[in-house]
Amino acid sequence: MKKILLFCACAALLAGCSASNAQQPQPANDTSVVYMTRDISPEGLVRIYEALGRSAEGRVAVKISTGEAGGHNYLKPELIAPLVQKVNGTIVECNTAYRGKRNTFEAHWQTIKEHGFLDIAPVDLMDEEGDMQIPVQDSTWIQYDIVGKHLANYDFMINLAHFKGHAMGGFGGVLKNQSIGVASAAGKAYIHSAGVTDDVNECWSHTANQEGFLESMAAAAQAVHDYFGHGERILYINVANNLSVDCDCDSHPADPEMNDIGILASLDPVALDQACVDLVFHYPSKEGDDAAALIERINSRHGIHILEQAAKIGLGSRAYRLINIDAE
Repeated sequence: MKKILLFCACAALLAGCSASNAQQPQPANDTSVVYMTRDISPEGLVRIYEALGRSAEGRVAVKISTGEAGGHNYLKPELIAPLVQKVNGTIVECNTAYRGKRNTFEAHWQTIKEHGFLDIAPVDLMDEEGDMQIPVQDSTWIQYDIVGKHLANYDFMINLAHFKGHAMGGFGGVLKNQSIGVASAAGKAYIHSAGVTDDVNECWSHTANQEGFLESMAAAAQAVHDYFGHGERILYINVANNLSVDCDCDSHPADPEMNDIGILASLDPVALDQACVDLVFHYPSKEGDDAAALIERINSRHGIHILEQAAKIGLGSRAYRLINIDAE
């Protein structure tokens, strides 16, 4: 039997509470649904995909982070393989805008190989043959979204994100995976600089506009959502494990200070990221299992603002119902 929980019951779900600027009013009955399982396993991932009730059909892109070389918190091939293979999916990525082991195609392919993704499914670096512009609804900062050209090769997307902290955005979930992640290297530069430049060498001199950066991410995430039938041909999954304050783009991420939470999924990316943030802020911390560092990272970067902005521009809702699909 499925157990339905309003998001305001996150504290009860986790048997604890922390002060949070992520709290929201009581949702109405018609708010978005977020599914959750504590079973972080290949079987749990497939079950939560099935719970969404939307079949990935046609040419399916599975957007993940392939993880920076040296890092170890990214979603592992053995975890995601059954789901990717079930939908006959292609793992998709784009190059980074920062120097590392994924900013050139040669280095990125080597990292993908070393991390084992070529062993489970086809992989496509979507900007390997260039990029393209897709329209944005909110042009406050960016006038368009610059994505990998190969995005046009897909009919459906599974946004499969690793939820964790992020050095610049505060946290990274499906909104980041869809904005920064789907953007080409030039698109990443354009978003990070809040529309100042698409030059990967210049963008890092234009990162002082934090609000503009977060709002640019929201606009870019909405652009991809709209590209896939205004959300009819896309679904969203967050795996909340290895909850470091650092992103998988970090080659030497900090070790997690809190335990894993679970896998969450929704057809609404805003509700999904909001649910994950709420679970972090309401985490029953104790010695040796403490969410304080991740909460501080989110707050210090004003990370909640991407949720505020994404809801404001109509990408999704911050109010939701949380449904636990685990057996009673």
